[in-house]
Formats: sequence, structure tokens, C-alpha cells
Amino acid sequence: MNHKDIKMMTPMTLGLVLVMAAGGVVALYRMVFGLGAATNLNDIWPWGFWIGFDVLGGVAMAAGGFIIAGVVYILNWKKYKPIVRAAVLNAFFGYVLAATSIFFDIGQSFRIWHPMVMWQVNSIMFIVAIHVVLYTTTLAAESSPMIFEKLKMTGAYRFINGIMLPIVLFGVLLSTLHQSSLGAVYLIIPSKLSPLWYSSKLPYLFLVSAVLMGLSMVSFETILSARIFKHKPPIDILTGMARGSLIVAALYFVLKIWDLLSGPGIGAAFTGSFTANMYLLEMLIGVILPLILLAVKDFRTRLSSIFAINILVIVGILLNRLNVGIFGLAEYAGRFGVDYFPSLMEIILTAAMIAFAFVGFKFSVKYLNVFPETEH
Repeated sequence: MNHKDIKMMTPMTLGLVLVMAAGGVVALYRMVFGLGAATNLNDIWPWGFWIGFDVLGGVAMAAGGFIIAGVVYILNWKKYKPIVRAAVLNAFFGYVLAATSIFFDIGQSFRIWHPMVMWQVNSIMFIVAIHVVLYTTTLAAESSPMIFEKLKMTGAYRFINGIMLPIVLFGVLLSTLHQSSLGAVYLIIPSKLSPLWYSSKLPYLFLVSAVLMGLSMVSFETILSARIFKHKPPIDILTGMARGSLIVAALYFVLKIWDLLSGPGIGAAFTGSFTANMYLLEMLIGVILPLILLAVKDFRTRLSSIFAINILVIVGILLNRLNVGIFGLAEYAGRFGVDYFPSLMEIILTAAMIAFAFVGFKFSVKYLNVFPETEH
């Protein structure tokens, strides 16, 4: 299918637009009536679904942008060039949505610009904030050739391509620091987070799992885009990313087991408690099953099984972020008789932002040259 043949006004797109409209109403309600009225958060449980899923999960899903850009522009692995624009564009949407979630999640939303001028260099929260701003700007620069190409701005197109290598180098440095610093944020709550996740290795675990998530997310989106936009899936690229996922999954498995043995001990994962069961579920879905399947050559070279493995990894790593951001705090909050489940408005706003990413990507594929070397 040529990108010009893509129809925007399909029933699915209209459904997504309705979800976005509902999210707009919730966003307005949140801004008028405040955080307490729109969410089930409280003083004991101040961070919930918007941080655990939208920010921690969304940023991890966006990791594919710096990985693919790095291997194409720095390592010069030309094989992956056909998907670099799509990977960077998806990462840009991911970071925009994470920044939007932070805007709605902080108590004084209109003061979100304060960290840019009131530097607190010893605060891990400042590190996260400045990284989000800088990397979102970097992703916009990496995506800009598509815009300049569309607008026929030849001079700007040549200029940005001429400085693309240092831009990508800066982006890779920012991403590795940012992914690990999101894990480091939770080092400030040693008495609240369950020992199953609280660890000095949390920044490294966040970084390695983000690389695994990024590879799986780009592979998942590539297969899904091929099906939706009816072009041939690049099987050599997909199998290459599956081999990379196998290496990273093995490293992540070793790190998780080492962390368990050197921390609370293996018995802590088998107490039968809610948090222990959530830990085992995360390990089974996001680490053990993908690792076993990726180790079998037939599975990591077959399109349908690669797609299924990608889903396992995405769900498993998202579960990890929810465990660190929400479920791992349940025992602490329970001591105060406090529980938390996201309100309907929290869920609607998250669904609206996901819908925005889908519609935005479809719009980009139709009007920009997102897949420049794809066979139609």
C-alpha cells in the first residue's frame, strides 16, 4: 500500500478520536477541580497509574529510538536504516506523552517549567526533569528531516543531516542516563518499596530492561505497521532484533537473579504474598518465557512467534514498572490502612494519550516519508 492510499477516517480512527475527546474532558476536569478530585491518590500514595504506567512504562517503550538511531548512525549498521525514522518518531511520541503525564500528575501543573530555571543539581528529580526536556528536544531534531523533506526545505534538510551524528550521540548519552535515573528515583524510598524491587542495582535493572523493551517495541511496531499498512515485513531486521533481544534478556535474567540472591533471598519470592506473586508473574512473563522462546532458533526466526515474544516482553516490563511504581508499595501503604486503585478518570486519560500516539503515528505515515526504503 502506498502511503497516499492510507485512509484516515476509518471506524478505528474515529473510535480513537472519541477516546481522545473523553481524555480531553478528563484533562479539563483535572485542571479545574485538582489532582485529588480526578484521581484516587492520597498523601500516603502520591504517585499512581500516571507515573507507573505512562511515565515509567512509556519511557521504557520509547527506548527503541536511541537504540536503533545508535546502531544506524553511530555503528553504521545500514541494515536497520529502513526502520530508524519510525523508531525515532515512536520514541518522540512516547516522550511527549510522558511529559504530558507529568504535567497532569504534579500538584501545580503550570509550574512545570520551574526546574528549567531553578536548578537543583543534587536532586534526582531535577535530573529526570532536565533529561526529559533535553531528550524530547533531541528526538524532535532527529525527526525533523521528515518535516524538512515534506516542506522541501532543502537547506535545512542538508544542515540537520550534516549534524545528525553528534545529535544521535547526545541522544544516546541522555537516554542511558535517563533510563537509569528513573530507577534511581525509587532509591529515595527504602522504607516504602518492597525489598523484591528495592535495590542499589535498580538503575542498572531499569536501563537493561529498557533496552529489552525498546528492541521488542520496535519489532512489535514494525510487524504491526506491515500488517496495517500492507507492506512486506523486513524479516532480516526482525530476526536481527530477536538475536539482540536474546542477549539482553539473558543479561537481564542474570541481573534479576543476582539481585534476588544478594538482596531479600530467593525465599522472598515464594512467600505466597501479593507482592511475591506479582514478582513471580513479572519474571515469568517478561523474562523467563521470552528467554526460553528466544533461545530456540525456530521461534526467533518465525514472524508469528517473534510477534508473540514481543508482546510477552512488553507486558512483562510494563508489569515491572507497575510493580516498582505501584504494587511494590502496597505493603507499606497497608500499614496505614490505605489502598489504591486508579480512578476511571486516570484510566481514561491514559487511554486517550495512547490513542493520540496511534493517530499521530498514522497521520505521520500518511503525510511524511516514515518508511523511506520500504517495499510497497
